[in-house]
Amino acid sequence: MAEANSSHVAIIPSPGIGHLIPLVELAKRLVDNHGFTVTFVIPGDSPPSKAQRSVLNSLPSSIASFFLPPADLSDVPSTARIETRISLTVTRSNPALRELFRSLSAEKRLQVVLVVDIFGTDAFDVAIEFHVSPYIFYASNANVLTFLLHLPMLDETVSCEFRDLIEPVMIPGCIPITGKDFVDPCQDRNDDSYKWLLHNVKRFKEAEGILVNSFIDLEPNTIKILQEPAPDKPPVYPIGPLVNSGSYDANVHDEYKCLNWLDSQPFGSVQYVSFGSGGTLTCEQFNELAFGLAESGKRFIWVIRSPSGIASSSYFNPHSQTDPFSFLPQGFLDQTKEKGLVVGSWAPQTQILTHTSVGGFLTHCGWNSTLESIVNGIPLIAWPLYAEQKMNALLLVGEDGIVGREEVVRVLKEGAIRDDGSVWLRVLRDDGFSTKSLNEVSLKWRAHQRKIDQE
Repeated sequence: MAEANSSHVAIIPSPGIGHLIPLVELAKRLVDNHGFTVTFVIPGDSPPSKAQRSVLNSLPSSIASFFLPPADLSDVPSTARIETRISLTVTRSNPALRELFRSLSAEKRLQVVLVVDIFGTDAFDVAIEFHVSPYIFYASNANVLTFLLHLPMLDETVSCEFRDLIEPVMIPGCIPITGKDFVDPCQDRNDDSYKWLLHNVKRFKEAEGILVNSFIDLEPNTIKILQEPAPDKPPVYPIGPLVNSGSYDANVHDEYKCLNWLDSQPFGSVQYVSFGSGGTLTCEQFNELAFGLAESGKRFIWVIRSPSGIASSSYFNPHSQTDPFSFLPQGFLDQTKEKGLVVGSWAPQTQILTHTSVGGFLTHCGWNSTLESIVNGIPLIAWPLYAEQKMNALLLVGEDGIVGREEVVRVLKEGAIRDDGSVWLRVLRDDGFSTKSLNEVSLKWRAHQRKIDQE
């Protein structure tokens, strides 16, 4: 852990590797560019996953990690949505967090800032007890953040289910949003997942600031409005894009045959198809995608998981319990073996998206994947599944939500041109908007540290 009296930031990511990755990149910037020390405090309802340990063990010594004892969720129904499970995990970890802070305080190593993500606001109770400044890191975009900040008002003024609204909702700074495209928990206001989302969002006003993983060039109007002062709205700091840095590792290249396969493909010819660490397709969607890929005649890498009726069924466990290859249409592998490669459960996405042979990305539109595509100049084909993904992409689908093989063939054949991703480099250079924004936050944290030292 950090030395006494150093400027120290504690970060609590919600369970799930997708929440951890951008916060790891934030921690690296805080250490490398601003001289902070950082401790990750990891809640969970089971022992830490191999993926979590792998990510955290790779970090420099100035970034420590502490795994809280698993929270007891034995009373939570197996059908509970991920938003409910995540929120309960963080809330029920508060006693262990309190003990950790008490121990650090006794050793004069207490953090001056606590950063949580969207489902971690109940940890503010502990931060306030120990005079630690509470901040929120919002891992998605400014458009969805704007929607969430207006959600308490919508909850008070709309009496029906949001999905039954006839007209799109108009929120300053947001694109017009139909109720059926609201974030997943909002589709059933009686479900505990909605109640937990609303509970966390209502506590946003207690934060001293909100860091958002976006940047001015991507969402200029939304960010401008977000940064206008308003009652009960903390200052908003766009500090993105925070994506997996993806430094080249020869061992990773040798370990995964998909990277060697990419080496033999023409420039920009391969479509990468993946639905993130948690996304799964239904059997019908799975088959339609397979037929579409085969009929398109395009080169592709497809990361597959066993189909499920629940789009987020792989959220806590990205590795399929059943063989995903057994769900492929008969003859699919033989039909596509000259131009396609199918990978089970997981692939090194950062290395794939940086490879020059990749020319497109069929994605679930999780924000991490979206930003990685932008950074690498990869055109996107959007297929949102759950969470805020419908708001991350405008995608025309059938009434049953099934993307047909004809649509897959069409978008793959139309294609797009890969660019150099230069916009994100501009916002992260020394005088870039996102760099200045993080500098502003860091100065506030330093001032808080000086105030503590004087007391």
